Amino acid sequence: MFHIDALVKVLTSGGSVLLPVDTAGRVLEILLILEQYWTQRHLVYPIYFLTNVSTSTVDYVKSFLEWMNDSISKSFEHTRDNAFLLKYVTLIINKDELERLGDAPKVVLASMASLEVGFSHDIFVEMANEAKNLVLFTEKGQFGTLARMLQVDPPPKAVKVTMSKRIPLVGDELKAYEEEQERIKKDEALKASLSKKEEMKASLGSNLKASDPMVTDASTSRKPSNAGSYLVGNVDILIDGFVPPSTSVAPMFPFFENTSEWDDFGEVINPDDYMMKPDEMDNISMLGAGDGMESKLDEGSARLLLDSKPSKVISNEMTVQVKCSLAYMDFEGRSDGRSVKSVIAHVAPLKLVLIHGSAEATEHLKMHCSKNSDLHVYAPQIEETIDVTSDLCAYKVQLSEKLMSNVLSKKLGEHEIAWVDAEVGKADEKLTLLPPSSTPASHKSVLVGDLKLADFKQFLANKGLQVEFAGGALRCGEYITLRKIGDSNQKGSTGSQQIVIEGPLCEDYYNIRELLYSHFYLL
Repeated sequence: MFHIDALVKVLTSGGSVLLPVDTAGRVLEILLILEQYWTQRHLVYPIYFLTNVSTSTVDYVKSFLEWMNDSISKSFEHTRDNAFLLKYVTLIINKDELERLGDAPKVVLASMASLEVGFSHDIFVEMANEAKNLVLFTEKGQFGTLARMLQVDPPPKAVKVTMSKRIPLVGDELKAYEEEQERIKKDEALKASLSKKEEMKASLGSNLKASDPMVTDASTSRKPSNAGSYLVGNVDILIDGFVPPSTSVAPMFPFFENTSEWDDFGEVINPDDYMMKPDEMDNISMLGAGDGMESKLDEGSARLLLDSKPSKVISNEMTVQVKCSLAYMDFEGRSDGRSVKSVIAHVAPLKLVLIHGSAEATEHLKMHCSKNSDLHVYAPQIEETIDVTSDLCAYKVQLSEKLMSNVLSKKLGEHEIAWVDAEVGKADEKLTLLPPSSTPASHKSVLVGDLKLADFKQFLANKGLQVEFAGGALRCGEYITLRKIGDSNQKGSTGSQQIVIEGPLCEDYYNIRELLYSHFYLL
């Protein structure tokens, strides 16, 4: 919240804010935070989400609300309010709308996060010279990138950047390009015609030698034949009628094999086969002629993907004076201290190795984990070697044939499972599992398997049942609800999973329970 207040302060002073982000992922949370803050404060400053796929990304996320947290899913369940129907955020796929605003205060979330390429690179060059502007980083930049250079303390006062721009070919360059393309097409056509001629000669070579005499095996005939045959030493194939050319493996009808050229990247293709015809492009333009965001997306896609005009990229290096403010907000979402401590407590490891953290954070977590006397914590330095091997009480046992003859196993994926009641014995100095000497006590039925509620939802929907996710549970019909509950009391393991069926004892209850049992193996 502190960074958002600083962001608003920049806007009120007449500056603009740039947030270099990726095209998806954590940026969706940032959009929701800004949307909520703007709604509460009734702010009027425009927010733009600028990537090549901004519209399609948000449209895709709108249909996956069941994978969001409870507040978003419950809000949609009760009020049908989709959190990603953004009122204050404008989705754009090019810089035209930004250029129309000029120097007006605005917030721009642009790709890419590294500032090396993309919209964020160009916008940074435009905003860096103004002290009233702010560049707010949401993640640590990769080594060697412009973003990482700007995140050092103190930041540089000037940086060198490479500006690239694609421009169409004109004049002599366009003429030379067209002549080169024409020459390539002629060479390809000539090469194709020569290849076809060679194939024709190879396949029709037998017709050219139709008058050749018949060849017989020397061992079967010792006299010249009156039928015009002659003898060749050690030939054991009788070819009656024609002799195949040396390039053929056997006599056959003419066959033209479609041979393709290959390079280091695979089969060589002809780009003209994948180019849209002018009438098809006109149809796309007609589809994108309507109003609203969908038409904007179609026009932008057509311009980005279907522009086949000859062009070239020109680049020039320039020095940018960094006068704008720079700030870093840790929004990578990898893990926080409380979450790491909770995970470690749940896993309950015997040994723990801490790496890749700052010295302060590593020492703090090491002191916290050292309170558990059963846990050995290691924090090795760079290039330090540690030994974490341990002795385990593991025994190798042998299953006797008499025991296995009475075991009924069931197929589970690539494995077979079975419930075994046995006694441990010793045979030939080896531990062996033997059949029990007395009748074993009956055991409770065990359901073996791993059920994913998302897959089970699709299974029930195929059966004609109305199902939906609500509050982390699967609601089936009007009365039945399925919940997946973990046993958090079991430390040192992930705990057993329980499927709880809630609802009145009715026909739907028993039908859904039977369908649920069909996804498990009963032992």
